[in-house]
Amino acid sequence: MRLSDSIESFIKTMITQEEPEVELKRNELAEYFGCAPSQINYVLATRFSPDHGYIIESRRGGGGYIRIVRVVQSGAQRLMYLTNERIGDAISEPEAVRLIHQLVEQGLVALAEGEIMRSAISAQAMSVPIPDTLKNALRARSLKTMLMTIARQNREGGASRV
Repeated sequence: MRLSDSIESFIKTMITQEEPEVELKRNELAEYFGCAPSQINYVLATRFSPDHGYIIESRRGGGGYIRIVRVVQSGAQRLMYLTNERIGDAISEPEAVRLIHQLVEQGLVALAEGEIMRSAISAQAMSVPIPDTLKNALRARSLKTMLMTIARQNREGGASRV
């Protein structure tokens, strides 16, 4: 397991359903993992962002801390946020794959649905002779349409995960 994965896992085990917030000291965490504080910053920035459903608060200095708060949203709210804010008018294949992985990990999209979504936005599916900018726009529209369909099915009672 990579160091970043270990740090992420450690922090996530501290955040529970009953306690959706945790306060940490960056230097103590870096010392525990035997790494530079910048490695902790990297994990926080890449794995505990608002896109991942977290808010980070920090205070620098001797008594400084990092507070990580898990934002509790319903599945439908999360899907709407992602559709309206994160995807935008265009999305690259790596960004789309990361987003789909997060949706599966959070239980907003079933594993089988995620696999179908990944196939639909893959380079192979988009192998038509058009510029990459158009492929990314087409990928974004396809992904938004799939997410809206999932949200609509969940709202109509077709699934219980949202």
